[in-house]
Amino acid sequence: MTEEFNENMITEINEGDKVTGTVQKIEDKHVVVQIEGAKYDGIIPISQLTSLHIEKAEEAVSVGDEIEAFVTKIEDKEEDGHYILSKRKLDEVQSFDSLREKFENNETLEAEVKEVVKGGLVVDVGLRGFIPASLISTEYIEDFSDYQGRQLTLKIEELDQEKNRVILNHKAIEEEENKAKRAESLKSLEAGSIVDGKVARITNFGAFVNIGNVDGLVHISQITHDRLEKVEDALEIGQDVKVKILNVDEDSERISLSIKDALPGPFETIDEQFKVGDIVEGKVMRLAAFGAFVEIAKGLQGLVHISQISHEHIANPADVLEAGQTVRVKILDINKEDERIGLSIKATEEQSEDFDTSYLNSSQQNDDAPTLGDVFGDKFKNLKL
Repeated sequence: MTEEFNENMITEINEGDKVTGTVQKIEDKHVVVQIEGAKYDGIIPISQLTSLHIEKAEEAVSVGDEIEAFVTKIEDKEEDGHYILSKRKLDEVQSFDSLREKFENNETLEAEVKEVVKGGLVVDVGLRGFIPASLISTEYIEDFSDYQGRQLTLKIEELDQEKNRVILNHKAIEEEENKAKRAESLKSLEAGSIVDGKVARITNFGAFVNIGNVDGLVHISQITHDRLEKVEDALEIGQDVKVKILNVDEDSERISLSIKDALPGPFETIDEQFKVGDIVEGKVMRLAAFGAFVEIAKGLQGLVHISQISHEHIANPADVLEAGQTVRVKILDINKEDERIGLSIKATEEQSEDFDTSYLNSSQQNDDAPTLGDVFGDKFKNLKL
């Protein structure tokens, strides 16, 4: 009767059932689980404990832990029978249900990075989740080892239960955070202020400078007071610069910056280099119908009016000057307020005489030379004075 009573108390367990048990013993490659009311104990192979890679079973469970698992196989032997269990499969089913709900509602989740592998990161989301390298960060990262053990906020990029595939995205979280930071930074920027920045990118039309959480454009014309052919001649990526904020457009998130306006202008220090009356060398930069523009120092160009080019009358400056030519000029005027310099080329040259006066300097007079009286004497006789 006792045996019959005991048999009646045994819970019938079939393949596919979900059972609950307590970890009794941990071996190297499996775990022994006692299932209350069951005919046999359950065995969970190490590969069926978790979807993550582990070397030893104690990395996933401890003696005394209560575990739920699916029955995948029954080895019915009178003396040595047992149930083969899979905690991994149950975790995957339960996790997929939870993940699908988050995916459909566009919710985020938290997960710890368990492994750094080639091509990305492995995280524990109840099952094995993968973050490809391209979806880890908005910044370029060469070594992902610093992510080991970190807790990350993630979005679900792809979910496929049949293929047991979970692709996660951390980059999208960073993009949203950066967008919020940019919006906050844009509101705090004030046109006219001078701030520190770092050159982030260089293009043929200018440079993008990072000024915190946002980048602004320094047009090539705003880099230096000098004429600049190539941006690379004045800037390099990573260079620290001071910039003046010219304009902020919050709607388009566009910021116009100037490096040259954050620097002392050449006219601010012109008194330290030049004064009216100085004669200096300069370079003809361009010609106009009314004169020539001559550069006497970087960022300092003055006008030589056509009337100041030569003592002789000229119709066109191009008749006597050409771009790139080096000339000597005299500074006639400096107007710091209007940033204008008046120059003269002819003031550096002596005026040539229109007639020969060499005879006035002769130390010897030719006695034989005819006098004015000799030449005009007879004509004066008939004049009535």
